[in-house]
Amino acid sequence: MPTVSVGRDRLFDALGQTYEDSEFEELCFRFGIELDDITTEKAIVRKQKHLEVEESSEAEEIIYKIEVPANRYDLLCLEGLARALRIFEECEETPAFKLASIKHESMLKMHVKPETSQVRPFVVCAVLRGITFDEARYNSFIDLQDRLHQNICRRRTLVAIGTHDLDSLEGPFTYEALPPSEINFVPLKQEESFRADELMEFYKSDLKLKKFLHIIENSPVYPVIYDRNRTVLSLPPIINSAHSAITLQTRNVFIECTATDLTKAIVVLNTMVAMFSGYCERKFEVEPVEVMYSDGRAFTYPDLSLYDMEVPLSYINDAIGISLEANEVARLLERMQLHATSSVSTDNKSNIRVSVPPTRSDVLHPCDVMEDVAIAFGYNEIPKRKPVSLKPLPLNELSDLIQSEIAMTGFTEVLTWILCSYKENFTMLNRKDDKITAVIVGNPRSADFEAVRTSLLPGMLKTIAHNKDHPKPIKIYEVGDVAILDKLKDVGAINRRQLAAFYCGANSGFELIHSLVDRIMEVVGTPFIPGDESMGYYIKRSDEPQFLPGRQASIIYKGKHIGNFGIVHPEVLKNFDIPDPCSFVELNVDSLL
Repeated sequence: MPTVSVGRDRLFDALGQTYEDSEFEELCFRFGIELDDITTEKAIVRKQKHLEVEESSEAEEIIYKIEVPANRYDLLCLEGLARALRIFEECEETPAFKLASIKHESMLKMHVKPETSQVRPFVVCAVLRGITFDEARYNSFIDLQDRLHQNICRRRTLVAIGTHDLDSLEGPFTYEALPPSEINFVPLKQEESFRADELMEFYKSDLKLKKFLHIIENSPVYPVIYDRNRTVLSLPPIINSAHSAITLQTRNVFIECTATDLTKAIVVLNTMVAMFSGYCERKFEVEPVEVMYSDGRAFTYPDLSLYDMEVPLSYINDAIGISLEANEVARLLERMQLHATSSVSTDNKSNIRVSVPPTRSDVLHPCDVMEDVAIAFGYNEIPKRKPVSLKPLPLNELSDLIQSEIAMTGFTEVLTWILCSYKENFTMLNRKDDKITAVIVGNPRSADFEAVRTSLLPGMLKTIAHNKDHPKPIKIYEVGDVAILDKLKDVGAINRRQLAAFYCGANSGFELIHSLVDRIMEVVGTPFIPGDESMGYYIKRSDEPQFLPGRQASIIYKGKHIGNFGIVHPEVLKNFDIPDPCSFVELNVDSLL
């Protein structure tokens, strides 16, 4: 989940009161967020540079690092965080955001050219009039853009935000897509003019901006926004123009969001204007902009309308396990920024009518409303009760039985990551990717988490590698899920419960792994019957690349192949830097039911 760093003193000023660290931590817990760390600016810098952390002086500003839910975009800045906590503590009412009442002919226009459909087809805009910045507000404004870019904007691939000093520009504006050689402007923080293609080459050495270049660099046309005088506002999603850069003296801010996903662009724009319209002369008022497409369609943004939904009171009470009246539920929802009233359905049942503000884009379903009621009520206040009946699933019962038996034979349980690197799942195991088995993670956070494991072997090999100096023999096991692609499933993949055991010692321990297979099959009540395809199990020669040829076998259960065991191939051991011989077994638990 994202972590927001805010100055403690400024946060307390916004909240209207001070707290002890433990008191604020308790407040965060009750609201459903977490005070992750208490630090200082210097300590953060020293930690990033891997230097020893010095004791902080009293003059240093205390920084609170607060972990917030990934879908609560309104909590990504101090303004939204402080407002949400004040409303939760019933010190403030939820603000009513509104559009400025201006004549249609006076409204700023954004004309969208058809060529933009080749690269980034959507744009939404708004104006914050009469805003007042100081250094802290300005920094928070910039930080919110960066956090949104990293979060919902998916590193600018889905949405890119541009903010401009409106007084330096003249409407109407045009959103176009032109060949890079035809775009020329002075980018932010630069003094000389660049062509767009030159700019892409220039930023390949920029640590911050180079990671966004791939979004448009291979496109024949680049998106660009002009004002009436053909002054460039921005080259989205890369950089804004220096001409319209906002400063502490800026009074009118023009915000544009170009996107490949219109829904997310609307959410991002709403978040930006809702968080900072409180600093405008007319608080919480936003000036709309009309976006006009070449095919005649026209839309006015931002959309600050409320979204209404009706939720049965019985659903809320039953799901949480409490019994509240409709007026009490409505009061709790008001603390979570959701305006609520009681209503009666046609079948004479009590409902809660909820109006969702533009800041709460995370509320999509009655279960989201129910969750907010539970948070406001207090999870620790929910009465504890035992379910009427609780019976484990057959798969879990069998897994527990097998685990206890393996543990009694002297094996130690391990739990390894479900995600692994692509190399660990294939190349390092001497396997080839058949493109129809493994679930590959799109846009992975790091190279260590590129694929969902198709076997428990990579995780166990890494465990042995990290503990190779441990006294031998090492005997470990794991019962866990793997994921396999399956076109017949609605999500395109299926989980499979696997059992794996690993032996590492002075010798391979092949006979111990073989005997463990026999013991497992004995526990599940399956006799060893060579060649039988209907009743028992047997083993036969296999040729899996992760095992040593001639020292491996397949396990056949009631005519089905359910697993393999054998001596791990020396090349595989070398890939994981394991010097000792090892044996391994892996079989599918689902098949034993």
